Amino acid sequence: MSQTLDIAPLRSLVAIAAAGGFHRAAVTLHLTQSAVSQHVRRLEQATGAPLVERVGRRTRFTPDGERLLGEARKILAAHDAAIAQFEQTRSDVLVIGAAQHAAEIMLPEMASAVRESLPHKEIRFRLDRTYAVLDMLDARAIDVAVVTELGAAPAQERSKLTLRWYAASTWMPPLGSVPLVVFNAPCTLRQPSFDTLSGGDLRWHIVAETGDLAGGHAAARAGMGVLLLPTLGAPPEGLREVESLPTPPPVHMAVHTNPHTTKTVSEAVRRGVRRAMRG
Repeated sequence: MSQTLDIAPLRSLVAIAAAGGFHRAAVTLHLTQSAVSQHVRRLEQATGAPLVERVGRRTRFTPDGERLLGEARKILAAHDAAIAQFEQTRSDVLVIGAAQHAAEIMLPEMASAVRESLPHKEIRFRLDRTYAVLDMLDARAIDVAVVTELGAAPAQERSKLTLRWYAASTWMPPLGSVPLVVFNAPCTLRQPSFDTLSGGDLRWHIVAETGDLAGGHAAARAGMGVLLLPTLGAPPEGLREVESLPTPPPVHMAVHTNPHTTKTVSEAVRRGVRRAMRG
C-alpha cells in the first residue's frame, strides 16, 4: 500500500473506540464531530476498506476497522513516546490520560471544567485501558491520570461510582450459568465480575472478551451476555440494567499525577472530576 496513514486520523480512530462514538471522540480531541468523521474517511481512502459502520445511532467497527485499530494503537504508542521526550520542557501543554470508562461517563463535563480552570494550557487527552494509562503516567508520557479504582471513595472526594450489570433489552437471565462479556486482562472490572457472581453462589462463563469499551457495548447489545460497568447517569445506549444479579463492590474515580505535575494542575483536574460527578 503506497498510501500514508497520518497520526491525526489514527488518533481519531482510537478515540472513537475508547470513547464509544464520534461525539465523545470529538470532545476528547477538542475537534468538531465532522472533523473526526473526515479523519475516518481519510483512513478508509488510504486503506481502501470501510472501517466504521452505523447501526441505528450506534457506531460499530468492521473487521478491517478492528484490524487497523490494533495497528493504530501501536503506531500512536511509539509516536507519543517519542513526542513525550520533547514535551517535558513545555509548560503550556497538559496531557491527561483517562481510562475508557472515565471517558464514557464524564469526559465532556470534565474536559470543559479543566479548560475553564486552565485557559492558558493546551489540553490533550489520551484514552486507553486503566493499566495503559498508569503505565503512561509512570513513563511521564502524561501529566495526570484519571482512572477507575476499586473501593470506597476517599472522604474528601466526591468521586463515588456505582457498578451495575447491563445487557440487551431482550436479554433474560438464564436458569444455569450466567454468560459474561468481559474486558481482556488486565482490567479493573474483570475480577470483580467473577467474584460478585461467585459470591452470590451463581455459576458463570465467559462468552466474549474485548479490548475496548465499544466492543463491550456491542457484545452486550447483541444479547451475548451481561457486562459490568461503572455508572453515572443514564445507562449506555441500547442497554438496560439487570437488577436480578448480585450487587458489585464500590468503585471511584481516582486522579494520579507524576512528580512534575503542579498542585494547580492537579487541583484543576480534581475539580473537573467533581464537577462531572455532580452532572
